Amino acid sequence: MNDAVRPSALALTPLLLFLALFFGAGMYFTAQGEPMGFYQLRAPVAILPALALGAWLAWRRGVRPVDTLLAGMGHANVMLMCLVFLLAGAFATVSKAIGAVDAVVAIGLGSLPPALILPGLFLVASFVALAIGTSMGTIAAVVPIALGVSDAAGLDAGLVLGAVVGGAMFGDNLSVISDTTIAATRSQGCRMRDKFRENFKIALPAAIATVALMAMMGDTAPVAPPDSDASGWLVLPYVIVLGLALAGLDVVLVLSIGLALSGLFGLFLGDGYDAVAFAGDIYAGFESMVEITLLSIMIGGLAELIRVTGGLAWLAQVIARFARGHTGRRSGEASIAALAVGADALTANNTVAILVTGSLAKDIAERHDISPRRSASLLDIFSCVTQGVLPYGAQILLAASLAGLSPLAIAGKVYYCWLLAAAAVVFILLPSRHRGGVVAESPASRT
Repeated sequence: MNDAVRPSALALTPLLLFLALFFGAGMYFTAQGEPMGFYQLRAPVAILPALALGAWLAWRRGVRPVDTLLAGMGHANVMLMCLVFLLAGAFATVSKAIGAVDAVVAIGLGSLPPALILPGLFLVASFVALAIGTSMGTIAAVVPIALGVSDAAGLDAGLVLGAVVGGAMFGDNLSVISDTTIAATRSQGCRMRDKFRENFKIALPAAIATVALMAMMGDTAPVAPPDSDASGWLVLPYVIVLGLALAGLDVVLVLSIGLALSGLFGLFLGDGYDAVAFAGDIYAGFESMVEITLLSIMIGGLAELIRVTGGLAWLAQVIARFARGHTGRRSGEASIAALAVGADALTANNTVAILVTGSLAKDIAERHDISPRRSASLLDIFSCVTQGVLPYGAQILLAASLAGLSPLAIAGKVYYCWLLAAAAVVFILLPSRHRGGVVAESPASRT
């Protein structure tokens, strides 16, 4: 950040305008009875007036607005993030098309005893989300199966859907190809594997507690395993991608290898899958990421306009006053957590929340001596926690619409998200053993 920039609260009004339009439209459409009210005005459209206002404020300060906007949009971090989004979308779409998701579900639920159906659904949803990098895709794939299991076992549907949504948020939060993980690591400048390790030690206790809690929630009747003729070998590309990413291989290369492997497995093991279908699914995967890619580019431009007009400098002053001059780790981590929660509550989208708050969170982390992997983990965790319990968030709305339930009947039963929030707060309050070893990283290595 350029310390010579004069702080200005007015520079933040473009961001506030974007949030007001997005949140206001969501509230309006929800009040009109639209079940997906917060997704009627798309974020890349809602941000356009904010970009115009930011450009005008930059012009008033004597800054060249178009050059500044393009510099932010074309930043290397933004472009790399967009490339990763596109590859992640292609890998997830191809893997689902060849039957890999069906294979995961069949393997996960095929041999479970009745008493472990609930924790089994949580774990299956976790692995599917970890593999395909999307909680929405996981919910769409697993909820229909979970509802059948619920009916056969005599389980409460709200409890079953809470287990699926919780598992989807757990896997999505940790997945190396999730858009939230990509946005968090790129905005904070840390390696993917470092964020995973930091995130895992907070999320694992919450997941273990969730599994234990669900295992004690009543007996069930025997359930037949879900029908699937998909080969179990189709799970292998997911496992390879996860292993390569955790080994520290560049994420672009990891996703490229995973995409190629999924295509080959589909050609040899898929039912009628061919090269034409493979090419079509790659493009369909690109299309599934168009909205978040456009928004990432525009957020990059808006963030640069806000920076050069003094918005981030003003926020830094406010945070310093709030902390009464202290630069302690706890106050900084609490500020990052509050940012993520507030932004997600306003946008009802955890990726958008991370993109909006990423620059400020990085600035807070630097001022409070918080490692990039820690700030990335906190951003992702607290946006995940909020998104997983919002009755108007896409995940619960989708699950509720598939099951014909009220969103409120599910939100209180997503136990994993509530336990994750508790675990994260405990980790913030615990004394820090070390800062985490911040090292200089090249742009290519940070993913």
